[in-house]
Amino acid sequence: MERDAGLVKIGLGARLRVGLAAIGALVLDTAFPPACLCCLEAVAVPDTVCPKCWGQLVPISAPLCPVLGLPFASDMGQGLSVQAIANPPPFDRARSAVAYTDLARKLVSKMKYSDRPEIALLCARMMGLAGHELLGPDAVLVPVPLHPSRQRSRRYNQSAELARALSRLANVPMNTDLVIRHRRTNQQVGLNAQQRSRNVEGAFRVNLAQMHRLGGKRVVLVDDVLTTGATVSAISKALKRAGVVSVDVLSFARVVFDADMTV
Repeated sequence: MERDAGLVKIGLGARLRVGLAAIGALVLDTAFPPACLCCLEAVAVPDTVCPKCWGQLVPISAPLCPVLGLPFASDMGQGLSVQAIANPPPFDRARSAVAYTDLARKLVSKMKYSDRPEIALLCARMMGLAGHELLGPDAVLVPVPLHPSRQRSRRYNQSAELARALSRLANVPMNTDLVIRHRRTNQQVGLNAQQRSRNVEGAFRVNLAQMHRLGGKRVVLVDDVLTTGATVSAISKALKRAGVVSVDVLSFARVVFDADMTV
């Protein structure tokens, strides 16, 4: 009987905590209603965007290049894009959630420079859908690292925040120590493809002490924006030199190039 009474008390206590949490959430939502992550208009659900901003996001979905993840205007079957044929990347597959429109740029900029790491949750939800074929029990998420000095100035790595949220949503482990950015590089903004490639050349190395944790699993590099692919290509080369068999890339946004440009 005493044991049953104890269980009843525990059950009542648990329900009371849940009830208090719900009341607390209601009070907070009343005092500080959820706002669009972009324009700050009121929304019904936190950590999302309003219908108007949502309509400005351009999802990248099939048909697309099976290697680079670039969208096709029409179904090409299993054919590769011109870019993938002309300049095969060192990674195996790349997928991105949305095209790098003004709205996507605004979201990424807020996440990176305005101390808004919570934006990563929205981005990760979309990345999980776009990159579902890359995720699974045989994968490990590896965020593109920042140089330690740059991470200190920003306080966090936006790619790591994306990987952390994606890890929870997709139940895929992450490793933030496998790849090290041992040389500080210039900002990539404003550089063309060749300049970007030279800028990150030799900037990354693999922490061989972490290789045993992989256990032969695939690496899925996580980044915020895929532009020319210079950064993820440099990391992919380093990983494959270290013995990683398969490297995929998953980003929130990507620049969609004209047909005469290569990644």
